[in-house]
Amino acid sequence: MSDAERTTVLFLCTGNYYRSRYAEIVFNELARERGLPWKATSRGLAPSPRNVGPLSQHTHQALGMRGIDPAPHLREPIAVTDADFAAAGLVVAVKEAEHRAMVERDFPARLGEVEFWHVHDLDCSEPADTIAALDVLLVALVERLQESAR
Repeated sequence: MSDAERTTVLFLCTGNYYRSRYAEIVFNELARERGLPWKATSRGLAPSPRNVGPLSQHTHQALGMRGIDPAPHLREPIAVTDADFAAAGLVVAVKEAEHRAMVERDFPARLGEVEFWHVHDLDCSEPADTIAALDVLLVALVERLQESAR
């Protein structure tokens, strides 16, 4: 595995439209601010054509509230592939109850590589609560990676 791969975190959610995209963008901003040589990317385990546009309105709004311009990050959701797992030094699925079964079904050999968080989607949580939970976990992840680099 190359140095670039060892310093890539892959965020997974169902649609690669809301939670994982927010995590990718904010992680990259936090890593840049702190001089952490890690880069994030994100993918979806089951992207849906029901999602309108390239990015959730909730992600768009939350980025704006953080002072992050969403425009450079606008792209259509991308489905995860085995190559995405192989290229990552760390894989985080944002909600174990939702994503463990999907990883187990579609990428059983990769299940042991995934760190599972517990961040709810819109069916269980208000956007402000979801974003706040992601913010706490992202800061903790950046701090953990900084500590492990020492």
